[in-house]
Amino acid sequence: MHALSSRGYALITGASSGIGAEFARQYAALGVPLILTARRAQRLETLAAELASQVDVQVIADDLEDPTAAARITAEIQRRGLKVRVLVNNAGYGVPGRYRTREWSVHARFIQLMVTSLSELTWRLLPDLLDSDSGHIINVASFAALVPGADGQTLYAPAKAWLLAMSESLSLEYADRGLHVCALCPGFTWSEFHDVTGTREQMSKLPKWAWLTAEDVVREGIEGVARGQVLVIPGWRYRLLYRVVRHLPASWLLRLMGRSSRKVRAQA
Repeated sequence: MHALSSRGYALITGASSGIGAEFARQYAALGVPLILTARRAQRLETLAAELASQVDVQVIADDLEDPTAAARITAEIQRRGLKVRVLVNNAGYGVPGRYRTREWSVHARFIQLMVTSLSELTWRLLPDLLDSDSGHIINVASFAALVPGADGQTLYAPAKAWLLAMSESLSLEYADRGLHVCALCPGFTWSEFHDVTGTREQMSKLPKWAWLTAEDVVREGIEGVARGQVLVIPGWRYRLLYRVVRHLPASWLLRLMGRSSRKVRAQA
């Protein structure tokens, strides 16, 4: 049984599919009770029914694009008398197409979900997470946080780079309180992400070696945060790639990203 299982729940955002659902399955297998949140209530209920024989599973359906959602979710957690010891900030998506091809309202909702609501939810849950010798936060960032931004998803890399920096700062601030904070930075992962953004056809052109499974990504994240790693890059190929790109001139990286992203991103 996982060391956290006797001290509270794992709250997983964006738990209705993909990496979020896999976090739920792997924490349930470790005996950690769950609070699942996402927009799609029926999917959450189906997943909860799947895992209910292993652990207690609480469902709180809400939409973190709504500026009031973080407060509402934490109030419901408190109303039910639950304590959060693991927070997995996983909810997210990409907005394909060049910056001016989308209404500002689309970008505003993206920022609300990927930056503002995530920050508020973490802030509101910190007292619970710190009321323990080993609270865990896993922020699901992206390998995109470690390289120049791509042509075609203007705000995605900046949001993920911000999440990486936030993880580093929280880790430094609360290390003396036993809080472990990890930025999980996977590369391309098999999930519904590219179906939602409408880029599945372009992504299918990538070589097979570039793809990770949600199972492997989540396993490395859970193991990494438990070890106190602040940055976790799943997959040895991506770890090697990170070591290489760190030593390339910024101008080279920008040109390389420009050429590669135009091949696979939806163009507008």
